[in-house]
Amino acid sequence: MDATPRKQRLTTPCRDNLLRSPALSLASDIKTNDGADTMLALAILPALAAVVAATTTTAADLDHAALPSYHYGAAIPIECMNRSSETGEHIEDSNHQLQWIPFPVCKETSKPLEFGYGIEGEVNCTIPISHEFFHLLEFYIHSDAPLSCRLPARPPAAVSIIGEAPPAQEHIPLVFALAGTLQLSHMHVSTHMNVLLHSVPKHHVHHHDSGVLDSAISYSTSPLSHMEGSASTKLTIGEPLPLRFSVRWFPTPHLPHSEGRVEWQGLGGHIYASTFFYSLVSFIAGGLVAAMYTLGIVLPRRLKNRALGGATPLGHGLGNGWGYSKRVD
Repeated sequence: MDATPRKQRLTTPCRDNLLRSPALSLASDIKTNDGADTMLALAILPALAAVVAATTTTAADLDHAALPSYHYGAAIPIECMNRSSETGEHIEDSNHQLQWIPFPVCKETSKPLEFGYGIEGEVNCTIPISHEFFHLLEFYIHSDAPLSCRLPARPPAAVSIIGEAPPAQEHIPLVFALAGTLQLSHMHVSTHMNVLLHSVPKHHVHHHDSGVLDSAISYSTSPLSHMEGSASTKLTIGEPLPLRFSVRWFPTPHLPHSEGRVEWQGLGGHIYASTFFYSLVSFIAGGLVAAMYTLGIVLPRRLKNRALGGATPLGHGLGNGWGYSKRVD
């Protein structure tokens, strides 16, 4: 009968496999080498870990870059949170997820409001006001509930891989800060709204470039003059609400500014007086530097060479070559 304990017999193969593992082999090799080899191995391990991490990050970036992006002028639909006209609370679907519905239909296009990627300008949207939507406007203007909407950060993928789930649709929030005043039988609404849309920054921005949405916001202008201003309207149930959106695009999440003054540079860039001024100053400065270099370095060297006979094999710098020298009679 084998005298080896049962526990030892069972663990012997496992111990042999562990002894043959690459990690323990590397540790054994490090122990058998001298101190210099040990330090070298310990220095290589962090470098290998950094290479693996960089490779993983690069692969993730490549997968993210492979996702679709908006082309210039592509339509960006707007979805808004569905709310109850009685309480203003959001409505959930059967899966207890927030329910999103398209923005109200505009009279001008007979479609829900949408923006074109990279397109700046004025967008008019006249909305018919029903009894339910009028009460929702009361919540929006009184700030009891925000007009919370969202935009797809990217267009939906047109190509799918068999056996793999399509990438999840990403959205960015867009809150319409609608200003106005509530009355007993009607309301006054500031109908002019600014819309600021930001794109994810790119290394090189070209005119009419494609891209991905980063953030967005919209707000009413001149909220204190909504009672009698030109960009306001008196609204009752059944009357249309004429909204006018001034859309501006920015190629980065930041607002460009210079000395405290905002420069409205949209997606693709524009030419302003400051651009021409800086270009002219750069041209003059470059010309001055070139002239100073020529007069201070290049010209004195050439005059010196001519005075020494050109320092050529024929002149030998003695004045009998190609340079200027005193005449010898």
